[in-house]
Order: sequence, then C-alpha cells, then structure tokens
Amino acid sequence: MSGDVTTLFWLFFTFVALIVVSGVYCFLVTYNLLRMLIGIEIMIKGVTLLIIVAGYLSGQMALAQAMVITVIVIEVVVMVVAAGIILGFFNIYDSLNVKNARKLKG
Repeated sequence: MSGDVTTLFWLFFTFVALIVVSGVYCFLVTYNLLRMLIGIEIMIKGVTLLIIVAGYLSGQMALAQAMVITVIVIEVVVMVVAAGIILGFFNIYDSLNVKNARKLKG
C-alpha cells in the first residue's frame, strides 16, 4: 500500500510542478497584463491541487478542503482587484502593455 501512495504522490507532484512552471512561464514571458493575470491564476490552481493531494494522502481531507475554500475566496478577491487595476490602466493608455507603465507618474 505504501508503494501505491508514493507513486500517486509523485505522479500528482509532477503534474502540479508542470502546472506551476507553465504559470510562471506565462507570467514571465509576456508583457500583456491580462496574460500575466492568467499566469498567476494558473499558478494558484496548481497550488490548490497540491493542497488537495496532500490532504488526501495525509488522511485530512476536511482540513485540505477548508484550506482550498479559503484559498479560492482570497484568490477571487485578489483577481477582482487586479482586474480593476488592469481596467484602469487600459482606460488611461488604451493598451495592456507593461512597458507603458513607465509613463505613470505619482
């Protein structure tokens, strides 16, 4: 039984690592603010999946579910605030290019 759990852990850990790496790549490669926001979202989904797998493997699914619900609520609030900032940026510069942020004053 222990071998099955170890195999399952490494399978999911590899998958989560691929999701997080793709989110980091999406965040770092682009200059578009909306694509950066999507990259952050992908990274958070990978972490959420890792929390669920850790809860399953440790036998504490109730704790893992509570933590994931908390992460989802915080994630939604952060994404709404970030989308508002991006919308304000777009209204000022008519572009989502990060390079335009150098023109900001204040």
